[in-house]
Amino acid sequence: MTKLTLSLVGIAPAFTQGLALSLGLIVAIGAQNAFVLRQGLRREYVGRIVLFCAICDAVLIATGVFGMSEALGERPLFTKALSLAGAAFLAIYGFQALCRARQSNQLRPAETVGGMRLISVLLQAAAFTLLNPHVYLDTVLLLGSIGAQQPPALRLWFVVGACCASILWFSVLGFGARWLAPFFARPRAWQMVDVLIGVTMWVLALSLVERVMSH
Repeated sequence: MTKLTLSLVGIAPAFTQGLALSLGLIVAIGAQNAFVLRQGLRREYVGRIVLFCAICDAVLIATGVFGMSEALGERPLFTKALSLAGAAFLAIYGFQALCRARQSNQLRPAETVGGMRLISVLLQAAAFTLLNPHVYLDTVLLLGSIGAQQPPALRLWFVVGACCASILWFSVLGFGARWLAPFFARPRAWQMVDVLIGVTMWVLALSLVERVMSH
């Protein structure tokens, strides 16, 4: 068996494990996914948002795998502060979504394209990504601790697999949302989306506060 074959035999399981584990963690209803889905439906800066979220995940995953997973775990006060900041952001955004749901004429795809500046959209994406403690728990701690158990030569491939899962999911979520455009061309449908997003944000905010209080 050649060295190349031996390398592929080791690389494939590491890559697959990173891919499967990352998909299992990110394919869930959450604030970041709801935001990417909404931007996909609005057709606003979809490619840039997908790229931004994927890059954030890649940086956090690589940070966790290559030695930073213990840093966050040893700072419970920082984790609690991050949880409260994320809860406040989610509560405010949820309130804004519910307010938008009362104004159906503002939620039609044709009227919302280009309605927000890129910097504003990226700042929202950054907040949904970096103020969510689950992102750090999933990427830095969980993926980091599992990836760190790989042999040193295979850790990079674990990271590559996890990052591919992130790119795949956000691409499907952002660009796939366009197929739903005819349905969401109706103002009533957009109202339902904003109500769902608003309620989801509040539930997530309450869950973060409850976690902090319980600890």
